[in-house]
Amino acid sequence: MNVDELVRDSLREQATEQPPLEPGFADRVLTARRRRRTQALASVAAATAAVVAVAVAVPLLDSGKDDVRLASEMNTSDIIAHPDQTPPRDLIAAGDVALAAYYTWSNVKQTDDRAVAVRTYRLLDQKTGKYVKTTKWSFIDVAPGMRTAAVLEKDLPAKRIGLLNLLTGEVERWIPVDRGVAGVEFSPDGSKLVATTYSKNPDLRYKADYDSDGDGKKNDWMPQFGQSSRTGFYVIDVDSGKGSWSKATYNSNDLNVRQDFDFSHDGKLVYSGLTTAPHMQYYDFEGNEVAKPANERYVHWFNDAGLSPDGKLVGGNGAVLDAYSGKQAAKVHGQRPLAWADNERLVAWYSEPGTNEFHNRLVLITIGSDKVVPLSGFRKGNDGAAGRWTPIFAER
Repeated sequence: MNVDELVRDSLREQATEQPPLEPGFADRVLTARRRRRTQALASVAAATAAVVAVAVAVPLLDSGKDDVRLASEMNTSDIIAHPDQTPPRDLIAAGDVALAAYYTWSNVKQTDDRAVAVRTYRLLDQKTGKYVKTTKWSFIDVAPGMRTAAVLEKDLPAKRIGLLNLLTGEVERWIPVDRGVAGVEFSPDGSKLVATTYSKNPDLRYKADYDSDGDGKKNDWMPQFGQSSRTGFYVIDVDSGKGSWSKATYNSNDLNVRQDFDFSHDGKLVYSGLTTAPHMQYYDFEGNEVAKPANERYVHWFNDAGLSPDGKLVGGNGAVLDAYSGKQAAKVHGQRPLAWADNERLVAWYSEPGTNEFHNRLVLITIGSDKVVPLSGFRKGNDGAAGRWTPIFAER
């Protein structure tokens, strides 16, 4: 394809300066979560998979705030595809997941030799079911249920985390932090956030002294590899806004400049990717290094799909592995798995055989089947080209 110590009471004191969240905020975050399909329902879905929705219903605004239905709830079709759209304009979904947002990259020059890589997001508007451009946020992650997003403001590292209502478009709550944050991720159940702290912006880029992209010009911007400014992570309770920070440093040569933390499959640990073996390091919520969970032994941090919902399979490039033995369970189509739609289907990038590998589209693939269902149009340009969009999936 990208140290400080915490006085824990400081975070709590800042959090108490704002009024507490209404009771049940975390429940509202998760209101839209759908229960996993049973085997019987999965059979019905397989029988009707040929029916592909191409339109998104608009929710009717009810009088009660909590009664308003989201666009992602109004259309419950198993597959919602727009194979003629790139980048997507209307809701895309398959099985239990949906495309919650996507972003493009651009380098904004700051000085003659320094720039900052900026994400421009298109976020699902839950009133209309369309992806809407926003330039307010430098970083976004979407909670399960797609009712709430965690957002960071433009200048990184940020000193507060916003909880954005995807129906109203308003920030419902700001969570202040003592140490600058540049990445946030929800736990699998949406009840917690892990926020990665940095001493400076991890998206800074510097003028390369060579032709990086082979276009014959020395006009490329690159991160300063081996110079990560990451300091640790917060684990924050979404409902209360309270949390604690843990110092978690590592040899900078083993980290990308941006190397954010994320949750384990069961949400009980966090992990960091590494650029060298063992490639991943897990931590408990107090910052202690711990062993990999047994069923994550063959998970790799840069394969976005990770474990299947039931924790038995690992999505990899071109194959699905048994989570415990690492043996190949099945070959699958697609270049790179991105998200599990259910225990038997994956959303992946796919390019037609014999074509440019970067000319790819979102597809739905089924384990043990040659069937490939297009979900989006084909992306254009090579890897890193301006305008190429990167998807963000969430459970719907």
